[in-house]
Amino acid sequence: DPTKVSQRAKKRGLPQMGTLGAGNHYAEIQVVEKIFDKSAANRMGIERTGQVCIMIHSGSRGLGHQVATDALVQMEKAMDRDKIPVNDRQLACALINSREGQDYLAAMAAAANYAFVNRSSMTFLARQTFAKQFNTTPDDLDMRIIYDVSHNIAKVEEHMVDGKIMKLLVHRKGSTRAFPPQHPLIPVDYQFTGQPVLVGGTMGTCSYVLTGTEKGFAETFGSTCHGAGRAQSRNKSRNKLDYEQVLENLAAKNISIRVASPKLVMEEAPESYKDVTQVVQTCHDAGISKMCIKLRPIGVVKG
Repeated sequence: DPTKVSQRAKKRGLPQMGTLGAGNHYAEIQVVEKIFDKSAANRMGIERTGQVCIMIHSGSRGLGHQVATDALVQMEKAMDRDKIPVNDRQLACALINSREGQDYLAAMAAAANYAFVNRSSMTFLARQTFAKQFNTTPDDLDMRIIYDVSHNIAKVEEHMVDGKIMKLLVHRKGSTRAFPPQHPLIPVDYQFTGQPVLVGGTMGTCSYVLTGTEKGFAETFGSTCHGAGRAQSRNKSRNKLDYEQVLENLAAKNISIRVASPKLVMEEAPESYKDVTQVVQTCHDAGISKMCIKLRPIGVVKG
C-alpha cells in the first residue's frame, strides 16, 4: 500500500532508482568456476565452467531505509502501549495485527516492490552495456535472469510447527529463503531442483548458487545463509586495512574494481568477511541448502 510510505521515503527513493547503493551492495561480472549439481545448474542455464554471469546485490535503497526508520518511531510508541519490553531499540516491534504492524507490513511490501524494480532497471542497463560492448543484442548473448529474490524481509508463509500446519510471519535478516523442490511458491522451472539461493561472497573471493532442500524447510522454515557475514566491523576494517594494499591484492587475482569511495574498499575487503566457502559448506553439510554452482569475480562495481 503506497499510502503507507511517507513522502520523505518516496523523496529519498525517487532519484535512487536504478542504482546500487553503498555498503555490501555490488554488481559483479563472475565466471563459473565449479559446478556441483549439473542437473540443477542446467535448469538455470549454467552449462559449463568458464561461463560468464552477472550477480547484482541491491535493494530498496533510501526508500526502504526510511520505511524502517518511520516504523521504528511508531513501534516504540506501540511497545509502550502494549507493554512489550526489548533489550535494544533495534529490536523494536509491534503486534502483527495492530495498526502499526499492518501499516509496516504494507509499507515493507511497497519497499520490496521498489527493490524488484530497482534490480530490474540495473538488469536492463547491464544487458544494454554488454550488448553495446559486443555489438550484438542481449537475447543473442542469452542474458536471462536465473533468479531474483528479496532478503531482509518478513513473509507470511505456512510451516509445520509441533505437527500442525501454521501460518507464520517469517523474518529473514542475514538469511534468505530456500524453498525445496515441489513447493508451490517456487517457479515451474525449479520445481524439480528447489529454489535457487544466491549467496554473495566478497569482492576478492567467490560467490555461490545453492538450492533449497526439504530438510531446510522442516528445520529452518526454508531459510539459509545469504552471504559470508562480517568478520569485523566496518569501523575496524577502515582503521586496520590499507586502501592501496587491498587494491593490489585484488589486481593480483586479476579482479578489476570500480568503487565510489576509498573507504568502501577497506569496509568491503575480503579480510572484513568470514570465509564464504566455509559458511556455504556448513549449510550444505547441515542439509539446509545444497551446493550447486561456485562463481569467482573478475569485475566488481561497488556503489
